[in-house]
Amino acid sequence: MKRKIACLLLAGMLAFSGCGSKGADDAASGSGKSDADIMVEVEMPAAYVGGQTQEDLDKLAAEYGFESVALNEDGSATYKMTKQQQDVFLEEYREQIRGLLDDMVASADYPNITKVESNDNFTEFTVTTKNKELDVNESVSSIVFYGYGIIYGIFSGEESDNISVTFLNEETGDVISTSNSKDMQE
Repeated sequence: MKRKIACLLLAGMLAFSGCGSKGADDAASGSGKSDADIMVEVEMPAAYVGGQTQEDLDKLAAEYGFESVALNEDGSATYKMTKQQQDVFLEEYREQIRGLLDDMVASADYPNITKVESNDNFTEFTVTTKNKELDVNESVSSIVFYGYGIIYGIFSGEESDNISVTFLNEETGDVISTSNSKDMQE
């Protein structure tokens, strides 16, 4: 499962484009249906699907018990699942992201990062580093954070038009850098 989510993350970091989720609002509308009955469709753009085949997507659907995952002619994929399955997937994805953020702290690739925090929907990240200026790996890591937030937004149906990453100096608390995913789309 972790490998599948990691594949989604990597594919998500390749591009930034429009996508969507529909059906989840039915739960909030007081329809009386349980989350196990409400169907949700998630549209994953081709850039995020990467090189996955229909066979790969069928395995993913079977693993999560999704109704289906269809590879569309344009390379995008349509995920059909119950609201309950969506919630389970999102919880696993949240745990995966949190674990990956924890793993970044003082890792070989990011030896100066001392803390990484995010809001609940992964649209804002705050990274504390010992550096007074970002090193190359820290600079490039913003793209990783963008990917986490964008994929979470796609699957939750709460897409954001911007993922923000702020780097702070550990000693002074000063902002070293702030980057925004919307700037990459321009």
